[in-house]
Amino acid sequence: MKVGIGHNNEEDAFASGVKIAQQALRDGAITNATFSLAFCHGNVNAKELLQGIRSVLGTKTPVLGGSAIGFITNHSISYEGYPAGIVVIEDEDMQIQVAATGGLDHGEKTVGRDLVRQLSVEKDDTLLLFYDSIQQPPADNSPPVLNSSTPLLKGIENELPFNIPIIGAGTVADFNFSPSIQFIGDDVNSQHAAALLIRGNFSVDVQIMHGCSPKDGIYHTITKIEGSIIYEIDNLPAVEVINDIYGDEEWQKQLPVKRLTIGVNHGEKFWDHFAEQNYVNRLITGVLPDKSGIVIFEADFDKGTEFQFMLRDPIKMLESAKSNTESLMQDIKKSGKTPQWAFYIDCAGRSALFSEILMEEAAEVQEVLNRNNIPLFGFYSGVEIAPFNNKNRGLDWTGVLAVFSI
Repeated sequence: MKVGIGHNNEEDAFASGVKIAQQALRDGAITNATFSLAFCHGNVNAKELLQGIRSVLGTKTPVLGGSAIGFITNHSISYEGYPAGIVVIEDEDMQIQVAATGGLDHGEKTVGRDLVRQLSVEKDDTLLLFYDSIQQPPADNSPPVLNSSTPLLKGIENELPFNIPIIGAGTVADFNFSPSIQFIGDDVNSQHAAALLIRGNFSVDVQIMHGCSPKDGIYHTITKIEGSIIYEIDNLPAVEVINDIYGDEEWQKQLPVKRLTIGVNHGEKFWDHFAEQNYVNRLITGVLPDKSGIVIFEADFDKGTEFQFMLRDPIKMLESAKSNTESLMQDIKKSGKTPQWAFYIDCAGRSALFSEILMEEAAEVQEVLNRNNIPLFGFYSGVEIAPFNNKNRGLDWTGVLAVFSI
């Protein structure tokens, strides 16, 4: 397996596409690319970027990916200006299949079903999945309307005779929830989900980085919910409950809410030691204009769901990134496998700019991988998708590190 990585930051999108593709081919000594993953900020003209990439890679190499707030490589983290990045893979023994389906804004589950029906899946396959997170951008003091990964994944998995790992992301173009795009193999589109099914003599090991701590450990119950809108918590208006936590209404101006999240514990309900790996956290994307409810990133909670209010913890986030990356490296070494490259899907909210911290969390991942001489390519996402508790899930406020080994 050959791996080449390229990145750039300039306004001329076609030139940027040419440069990142050429850089990737040189970096990996690649002559016959199998596939590529490319991501670019919303400031970048994605169609022109793709044209530049394909002028170098040719028309036979599929390009998947899409919008991202920025990219992450071994020596660069960039999310301001016109960042664009690409990883190109060459593996003559790898078999791939590409599929894409539009219409997420009309039904995510149907898109998932139609997407996987284009593929011939075997039990040892791995699926890379990228979809449009943004159904409607925010407007008139209203939070954005988001496409949900939960029904999308359900639509996919309902068609599969067995469980396979799904790794991927919901794309976002910037911190303002502007419309995003997807590279779907040979074109650029929106409201799409695109899949790359890969098969071959390699393995993929996944580690999930967290970074939230329980606010007080108290469990609350969702008593009224519709889709991704929570109206009542403990039989009280959800907005008023959070007003009481903050002591004012200033938090309502944040899109998404910066510190407070909603966490569901999938482990022991009452624990002696907090285990971050048991939690799925949901970001609060905003408040309805009439203040009747709060909107969360995913539509996967029900009436009666128990949760805890969680606080985003920058120190724990940095510690989690470092310790989990080191742990994954140790596990791979013990197994006797040789890492070829690492793919890091990092929630945009974990960036230093959004988290209002001085150190980049992704720098902890960089340091460990550089010490182990492993090529790194990653990007900043809206939603992260990975296996969690033997089930593929959409995640928030996480970093998903996937290491490809032989």
